[in-house]
Amino acid sequence: MGRLIMLIGVCLIIIGTLITLHIPFDWVGNLPGDFSLHWHERLIYVPITTSLVFSAFLSVLLFIFARR
Repeated sequence: MGRLIMLIGVCLIIIGTLITLHIPFDWVGNLPGDFSLHWHERLIYVPITTSLVFSAFLSVLLFIFARR
């Protein structure tokens, strides 16, 4: 339980730092494999590759912090 709280704290610190430093996230949703559909004046985003990147990153973090 303590490691989970530490992981959440580290993630919040990283997110807060990125927001404070105004680091652009233009690549989110614009990777190869991310689709945008224009249909009847509506725009639908399907971020497949971005989801895979975030999933892999979170899996590595959880693997590191969840070892017993």
